[in-house]
Amino acid sequence: MPKPSAEKSAPKKHTALHLQNFLPYRLVVLADQVSHCIAHIYGDRFNLTRPEWRVLAALVELGPVSATEIAAHSTLDKMSTSRAVNGLEEKGYLRRADAADDRRNKIIILNPTGQELYNKIAPLVLAQEAYLLEIFSKEERSTLDRLLRGLEQRAQDLQEQK
Repeated sequence: MPKPSAEKSAPKKHTALHLQNFLPYRLVVLADQVSHCIAHIYGDRFNLTRPEWRVLAALVELGPVSATEIAAHSTLDKMSTSRAVNGLEEKGYLRRADAADDRRNKIIILNPTGQELYNKIAPLVLAQEAYLLEIFSKEERSTLDRLLRGLEQRAQDLQEQK
């Protein structure tokens, strides 16, 4: 009987992936932890969902825009954006108007009550952010910002390679 070659009998080496050390996993876990910490403010205190909060914040930043622009700015998918806009409209925080260039398109406009709500929530979530970042020196925060921007750019590069 022929002897098996060393090549066939040796266990195959593979690169081990340790989930707890895998950058995409760590980023998702961190983002989820931070998001949950902040979500209790706009969720529990103000009865907003995460997508509703993102839409509200996007409207404050962008002004009156289409739902498509809100989705792109807030990284929400089309369905989540639509549900959030509907929810905020039902709660009286925004309204829709016909776009000037095409009446088939709608522009989303923040109502004064939506702006007031944002003005109540923003300082609270910014305080949470400040708490999270206070463990870093000013230089470390600057470095963290630079590193995150670099990772964002590299991720964008990978997406564009598809």
